[in-house]
Amino acid sequence: MKRIIFIVATLLGLGSLPGAEAQEVKESTPGVSVSRFKVERNGKYLTVEMEMDLTGVEVESNRAVLLTPRLVKGTDSLDLPSVGIYGRRRYFYYVRNGVSTISGESETAFRASGKPDHIDYNRSVLYEEWMDGAMLKLHRGDWGCCHEIVAEHDDTLGRHDEAFFPELVFVRPEAEVMKSRSLSGSAFIDFPVDKTEIYPDYRRNTEELGKIEASIDSVRGDKDVTIVSVWLKGYASPESPYAHNRDLAIGRTRSLKEHIRKLYDFPEEIITTAHEPEDWEGLRRYVENSNLDHRAEILAMIDSDMDPDAKEAKIKRTYPEEYRFLLQHCYPALRHTDYRIDYNIRRYSDVEEIKRVLAERPRNLSLNEFYLVARMYEPGSPEFTDVFETAVRMFPDDEIANLNAANAAMRHGDHEATRRYLEKAGDSPEAVYARGALAIREKDYKRAVTFLEKARVMGFEKAATTLKELKERKFME
Repeated sequence: MKRIIFIVATLLGLGSLPGAEAQEVKESTPGVSVSRFKVERNGKYLTVEMEMDLTGVEVESNRAVLLTPRLVKGTDSLDLPSVGIYGRRRYFYYVRNGVSTISGESETAFRASGKPDHIDYNRSVLYEEWMDGAMLKLHRGDWGCCHEIVAEHDDTLGRHDEAFFPELVFVRPEAEVMKSRSLSGSAFIDFPVDKTEIYPDYRRNTEELGKIEASIDSVRGDKDVTIVSVWLKGYASPESPYAHNRDLAIGRTRSLKEHIRKLYDFPEEIITTAHEPEDWEGLRRYVENSNLDHRAEILAMIDSDMDPDAKEAKIKRTYPEEYRFLLQHCYPALRHTDYRIDYNIRRYSDVEEIKRVLAERPRNLSLNEFYLVARMYEPGSPEFTDVFETAVRMFPDDEIANLNAANAAMRHGDHEATRRYLEKAGDSPEAVYARGALAIREKDYKRAVTFLEKARVMGFEKAATTLKELKERKFME
């Protein structure tokens, strides 16, 4: 199947990697030690948290000390709000000159005589792309008279790296030339002994006939649907001679065909029939799943090459007790009619119309149409995720449906659902890559490399790019 893919970038910085997480930092900034240091991305903001121990900071009367966290990467830098500690004379100097702090209104200022021993520092700044990989330093500036810096010291606290979430690859399913669908089931129509005429009110026939009618009605009233065939296959149970059962199966199926044709005024050629004189496969399934005595021996008889009448007679003669049980509990269910309604659905090309059909009759959409409407929504949004989850409900065994649903769930952060969908996503390069992407999100980098390397060998270029990025970010040797 031809595959068209689109890639959803998911490098979202949902937290810092080791090296920027909470940790103890030795005292290297004169007089200051830092603990519980943490840099974290929260949506549009980057937050810096730490506890500053200021017990070792001594400030002469005519000086001030300014402690400034500073993000630095190449030629880019940003100073976060400072903590200022002012000696007595320097404090009053700034007050007399109308300057409350050195760095501005965002500064947290203390007189040296009243400074706390510890400060819980917590500030946020708008995140910019260059901050990925930036070093966070603590700058100490000692200020003397005349508003001049007399000493400076920089201490590196750590580095902020965005949490690495690889780009996800969604596959565009190939458009169907003809959207052919079917509904199927079984109905257990009761007939009086040796009769082939249908009596709608006989026993449970109203309910059983209603099953077939409900299936037909569910599509017949849809203006976008064209019914192309109704297929019926009648079965009888093995008691009585085979030839008689054959006639019953043919006659009863013919009666059901006429009942449906007249009810819906279908053309003659729309309804096709088949028959199975005796449902030995159904009997075998029942016995195999039962706790009957002599189950193995009865199964051997069912599987034998004996004539059907001889086979049934031998079971009855050899195991009469088990036969009576089967006659009462199993044989009635072997007298049934399987049915299938085949129909075509017109194709949709307008996305707004697809949205309407998605809300009203999602079963009418093809996987390609689900894909087209998903592109209207922001990746990761509830609407985006819901489209792919609805698609996989309509096509539960389709590999591409499960792959795209897995990626949508992964993008949404639901790893349990992701794993469930990936189990049915097949072994395409895109599916193997998705398993590697999930392993990265779960920080199982060794397992991720195994999947990504496999996808790379299969010729999936995105896997090679992701492996390279993992190496650059030092998640693999």
